[in-house]
Amino acid sequence: LSTLTVMAALSKTTNDTLPASPLEHRRPDAKPLVLVAEDHEDTRFMLSYLLDLRGYQVVEAADGEEAVLLAGRLCPDLILMDMSLPRLDGLAAMLRIRQLDALHYVPVVFLSGHAQPDIRAAALAKGGNEFLVKPLKLSELEIAIERQLGEDCASRAGQQSQERKDNYHEGF
Repeated sequence: LSTLTVMAALSKTTNDTLPASPLEHRRPDAKPLVLVAEDHEDTRFMLSYLLDLRGYQVVEAADGEEAVLLAGRLCPDLILMDMSLPRLDGLAAMLRIRQLDALHYVPVVFLSGHAQPDIRAAALAKGGNEFLVKPLKLSELEIAIERQLGEDCASRAGQQSQERKDNYHEGF
């Protein structure tokens, strides 16, 4: 399932047709859903592409308000949140997301170009689970995702990614 498919499905959905709790309708073998909240299109694309290659479902938000809306509708398994988002910064967006019962404990990994220790400390003190500094090192991002989703969830995504690659190669 690609980012475009998720977004197209979301755009066709109204609040009246959303399940009361999207988590109840997710199959246990489903790929983990990651919300990427990033205002820079190239960074958002890169993150989405890398996550998709590793077997995750991805949905994108370009600002904090959109991140809150999508999180409430889709109940992602993990949120990658830029700290400096338009309309609502990453910290404020996370605090709003945490007010939703179904998302109170969803892991939030902050991504920031600001490496100052006080910014990192504030993000973690207010409820962020991890804080990574841009430019991101892929290995650090993978470790953070695995740590937040757990090895089972991350390895399931990787296994589905490998199966997709195997099926692709068998077609030739």
